[in-house]
Amino acid sequence: MYLRNVKFRLLVVAAVCATIVAGVALYRARSFSQDALLRRLPSDGAVIVSIDFGELRRAGVLKIFGGAKVTEEPEYQAFVRQTGFDYLNDLDGALISFHPSGTYFLLRGRFNWRALEEYAARQGGDCRDSFCRVAGSVAARRISFFALRKNIMALAVGADASAAVRLRTVRPRLAEIPGDPVWTLIPIAALKQNGSVPAGAAGLAETLDGARSVVLAAAPEGARVAVRLDATCGSAAQATALATRLRDITAHLRDAVATPDPKDLGGVLAAGVFEQKEAHVLGRWPVEREFLESLAGGAL
Repeated sequence: MYLRNVKFRLLVVAAVCATIVAGVALYRARSFSQDALLRRLPSDGAVIVSIDFGELRRAGVLKIFGGAKVTEEPEYQAFVRQTGFDYLNDLDGALISFHPSGTYFLLRGRFNWRALEEYAARQGGDCRDSFCRVAGSVAARRISFFALRKNIMALAVGADASAAVRLRTVRPRLAEIPGDPVWTLIPIAALKQNGSVPAGAAGLAETLDGARSVVLAAAPEGARVAVRLDATCGSAAQATALATRLRDITAHLRDAVATPDPKDLGGVLAAGVFEQKEAHVLGRWPVEREFLESLAGGAL
């Protein structure tokens, strides 16, 4: 009886251990959902950008940017040679947070982690326990990264040499997000205060005065790309004023350009249409392939 009890206990222990091992393996192998990744981005006072490179690649949009100037830079070419990573082929998705403390990335794709660690070492950086730190071009642009999963890189650029650690934290869920392959969520109040947002943000904030937040989204639509706007205002009256201002700006552009050029930003903006729905202003611009080719060529 005693031996029988011992065998039974050993079987139970073995079953528990097997369950734990299987659970850990499943946890490590599982893929993060878009929502789960978004909850790791620092979002307070941040501009959030999402790009589905996989869908853009399938739609034939990404190949337009194959000759973009960024791919011709010697530093980028050296990075590709030494790591084997090329965003045109290996990157499937990117979530980016332009936060007051720095810029944070969650990148989904195919990574050669050993090559990336070796690259960091050649640049004078170091990797410990798979967490890498590399000096940037200036002190305020220190780079840190680690593998959140085999196919997900967590990366940060900022004054803090270990800023990527912030991407380990799970935060409250963001508001409902678009399903478009490219979108950005912009809290208007943050644009003037956030030093890490792209150039021209202050002008955008002035144009969209009256809006609390703005979603800009883009998706392939036949041979072109459709860009849409959803600006959430504090009241219906503010939405009315914003819609009127956007229509006036667009009308002025149409009057200034007798024959809109699809390769020119002015021609794209002149094609915008807007409508108000309660406290929201909805806008839409059709973007022709010629404009994307011009943008990729660095003509703008």
